[in-house]
Amino acid sequence: MGHASDVLPEAAGMSRYVEGVVAEWMRGPRRLPLDYSVESLRLADRIVAGIRSGRGADERAVARALRGVGAYVGEVMVRSGGGSWVDLDDMQRDYFEQPVGVRMPDGRVWNPLGRAQRRYERGKGGRESLYVFYLLLHGRLGAALPPA
Repeated sequence: MGHASDVLPEAAGMSRYVEGVVAEWMRGPRRLPLDYSVESLRLADRIVAGIRSGRGADERAVARALRGVGAYVGEVMVRSGGGSWVDLDDMQRDYFEQPVGVRMPDGRVWNPLGRAQRRYERGKGGRESLYVFYLLLHGRLGAALPPA
């Protein structure tokens, strides 16, 4: 389960790249219902868990699949959170170890591609959840939690 491309496009091409990833996953045997909603990030967490359960698989295939999941998370940030894909400068590339990120309306740049990789490496847990990652964007976690 991964996109055919081994190379990410620049920021301007990321939305189209993600559309290709989603189209491929929708055609697959599982026909994943990815609709770019915040709630669909729970499915993204399960996708990473599935990739993780297949450890020992071809490293390139795993890297492609994780890149696709991370790009999908970023596109949810763009569509649902008002963010925009940005090409990272040299310092940001060194820090994030990725060529692109998502700048949110508050000006901060986030690393959804790296988050998907960490979710894979560290396994299940709220701290690395892709869904929780979205909720941690400025002000969203408090709005999502039930009143005390």
